[in-house]
Amino acid sequence: MPTEILMPALSPTMEEGTLAKWLIKEGDRVAAGDLIAEIETDKATMEVEAVDEGRVGKLLVAAGTEGVKVNTPIALLLDETESATTLTAEAPPAPRAPEAGTADAADKAASGGGPAPVAPPAQGTDTGGRVFASPLARRIAAEKGIELAQIAGTGPRGRIVRADVEAAEPGAAPAGEASAPSPTPAPEPAAAAPAPLLAAADAAAVARLYADREYQEIPLDGMRKTIAARLSEAKQTIPHFYLRRDILLDPLLDFRTQLNAQLDKRGVKLSVNDFIIKACALALQQVPAANAIWAGDRILRLKPSDVAVAVAIEGGLFTPVLRDAEVKSLSQLSAEMKDLAARARDRKLAPHEYQGGSFAISNLGMFGIDSFDAVINPPHGAILAVGAGGRRPVVTESGEIAAATVMSVTLSVDHRVIDGALGAELLQTIKDNLENPMAMLA
Repeated sequence: MPTEILMPALSPTMEEGTLAKWLIKEGDRVAAGDLIAEIETDKATMEVEAVDEGRVGKLLVAAGTEGVKVNTPIALLLDETESATTLTAEAPPAPRAPEAGTADAADKAASGGGPAPVAPPAQGTDTGGRVFASPLARRIAAEKGIELAQIAGTGPRGRIVRADVEAAEPGAAPAGEASAPSPTPAPEPAAAAPAPLLAAADAAAVARLYADREYQEIPLDGMRKTIAARLSEAKQTIPHFYLRRDILLDPLLDFRTQLNAQLDKRGVKLSVNDFIIKACALALQQVPAANAIWAGDRILRLKPSDVAVAVAIEGGLFTPVLRDAEVKSLSQLSAEMKDLAARARDRKLAPHEYQGGSFAISNLGMFGIDSFDAVINPPHGAILAVGAGGRRPVVTESGEIAAATVMSVTLSVDHRVIDGALGAELLQTIKDNLENPMAMLA
């Protein structure tokens, strides 16, 4: 019986993906660990490895197919005893709708008036009693002296796979003689599916409004759907409040110039954003009560400073996470951020590199934006929106008016996690760190 290769779940929240590219073709032989396909999730493109060995009998899903559900068969593997004709011979007939006049017969059979239904063969065998197992499972079973008929398979349709054989003991009772399993409790009702972004009727109504105008319709890809769903959820469910401060940048700019001159031989060039990341990471340590996330029925207070930084890419954005940012040097943060940003733009980040964190930074200052309010990315407790630094008149401590480089920032805060006074303390600490940059190296 052919082995089904299923659409994998590449992240805890993945429900469907796009089969971007096949790295194999029908007739190829593959072994466990071989790369077989590239799968696009809502955020990244990842390579998928084979978990079994055999010859590719059929590719069930064409490259470029979108919306492939997790655990859907995408290809079939054949072992040494099977050929391509096996796929046709063993393919189950498509279910047919009942013909007119057969409803009474069905009712009669269900009530005991018709012939008893034939019991299907046991999982992992056919009607002739042949045991289905992967080639690797057969080899391991032979080495361990285990009869395959003694093993209950956990693979697709009861097929015996390597893990089943490795877990079995020689001389174990056949699967059919095992004691009856205890009754399985009734499953809990499935959670309701999330509502569509816009009902079909509403979408059609919107399209009719612009029927006489020229436009281009752009289908939503997985990333844009995720961004729309998560940020809609954020604005609807997170009680945002906003705190704003102006930060004097001249000491930081002077200090950055000195450091970059000394780091030039090492090929390191620090950006203002690197200092902002460090300042926020240290502030979360200095105000530990603000280093927290909302977890539904509780608050989780983190010990390390895991800081996410928004990176714009074509069609959306990523928020790669710099873990343990408080203990890393400015040059380490700079190198790590450059690497994460480059791979984010190529959609090559692994899920663990953009999930998690308690705090985020969104910097639009490089685009000339003076100030803005960022939307919290759940489950983060806060996000810092960073505007552009510019020359402005300020009043000095002596009461004189002078020109200074000032940067405006806005801290968006989840009021369920951080109250006003605590948020103000956190923002003040970030401001102090940036205005006294040398202290961040102490």
